[in-house]
Amino acid sequence: MSAAGMAPLLVWPLTLVGLAGWLGLHLISTPRQAGFVAWWFGVAYFGASLHWLVEPFLVDLARHGWMAPFAVIFMAGGLALIWGLFMWLVMWLAGRFAPGRNGRAGQAGRAGWVLALGAAELTRAHLFTGFPWASPVQALIDTPMAAALAWIGPYGLMVAFAMMAALVQWAAAQRRLAALLAPAAVGGALSLAALAAPDTRPETLPETWPEIRPDTLAQTRPQAPLIRIVQPNAAQRDKWDPVKAPMFFQRALKLSSAAPKPDLVIWPESAVATWLSRAGPAFELMSAATGTPMITGINADAAGRAYNALVVLDDTGNPRLRYDKHHLVPFGEYIPLPGLLRALGLQTFTQASGYGFSAGPGPQVLDLGALGHALPLICYEAVFPHDLRTATRPDWVLQITNDAWFGNFAGPQQHLVQARMRAIETGLPLIRAANTGISALIDARGRVQAALPLNVAGRLDVRLPAPAPPTLYSRTGDLPVAVLLIVGIVTVTLRTRRESV
Repeated sequence: MSAAGMAPLLVWPLTLVGLAGWLGLHLISTPRQAGFVAWWFGVAYFGASLHWLVEPFLVDLARHGWMAPFAVIFMAGGLALIWGLFMWLVMWLAGRFAPGRNGRAGQAGRAGWVLALGAAELTRAHLFTGFPWASPVQALIDTPMAAALAWIGPYGLMVAFAMMAALVQWAAAQRRLAALLAPAAVGGALSLAALAAPDTRPETLPETWPEIRPDTLAQTRPQAPLIRIVQPNAAQRDKWDPVKAPMFFQRALKLSSAAPKPDLVIWPESAVATWLSRAGPAFELMSAATGTPMITGINADAAGRAYNALVVLDDTGNPRLRYDKHHLVPFGEYIPLPGLLRALGLQTFTQASGYGFSAGPGPQVLDLGALGHALPLICYEAVFPHDLRTATRPDWVLQITNDAWFGNFAGPQQHLVQARMRAIETGLPLIRAANTGISALIDARGRVQAALPLNVAGRLDVRLPAPAPPTLYSRTGDLPVAVLLIVGIVTVTLRTRRESV
């Protein structure tokens, strides 16, 4: 039920009710039982939300298909373990949170559950390089409550959403319909953030996504530079095929060279199927086709290391700027602890030379001249809010990605939701170029202004919406929420122990 709030369903009330049901089981548990309940709930929730993790293993079914079930099971079990540990820890610190005289212990139990869930989600975003995918608050992206991301960020919103679930459970325990006004009041308070946020709607809106035509010109700011997003739609199993790769390259060239001439052309992650050191002929063809600056993803090698890179080409096809992805996917782009795995006999995972890609130096703002300052993100980096906090505030965010790995259903949809969240949190417009979709223009309030649907080859010509003023969350980050969680857990612990005495 709770997983139904994840894209593409986005039925957020089911997530709210599901979390409230979990809390009901939590309140009648001992600390050990609460940990197991949280773990089992998490296994089911993450298993349903992240079922798309099987897709990368199905690209080469004969070689990797057998790993698919284990990927989902181990990922769901590992993420659920964080929830279980925090629920057990908070209950162990505070004593058993069971309803006591006057319901005071029950209220402490609800508060402890809210704080533990918030702390677990914040930890999940950072522990072992982090993996905050499928956070319950992603269900709120199409509600007015999502505007609160600009003020309190995703983990502050998680605490508020958990509070709503706790009030729903409390209302059910009271068996009074009027008690539901309490969670409604919290949701209303979050929604007020939408009224306080500056409006960034363009003067002329394009057709509503996802019915927008691939060749539609999205006129958001007529005076802004014209940016072309190219979606070549190269299936993952064919993308690196030496026979088919030239076909995808020619397709991207044709889409890039169509009239009218843009000020910038953007290709997705690893769109040029060769190494940067040998890409000179390809860059010459790209320049001849467009005669305009371009940005593309490409693999780079240097000093025996490989990098997942983004390069900015000038109008003559010469690389002017480069960004190397720094937040890599464990077991997808690199193998952690390869020596240990090899000692355990798992040579299958460590046989690739160099054990995958190397990480770049960190976030980097690119000066694109008349096109402003852009913060590049490559694929997975868009799921981490803290990766978007830079010393210099950019004018817009650019995500290039290859979502062909994620299948044709939930994975790309959930990835898009997280990109929209990053736009709200930073108050910046975001351009997303995806190999097989969903490529999109997202304004500073997280609204999709134009998009190319999944599995369509096409181009999208857009003009950037204006950025909003710097948001509170972009200035403060997660520190205020972390302090609130620590203080809250200590307060609940001391109060409950004092009442127990």
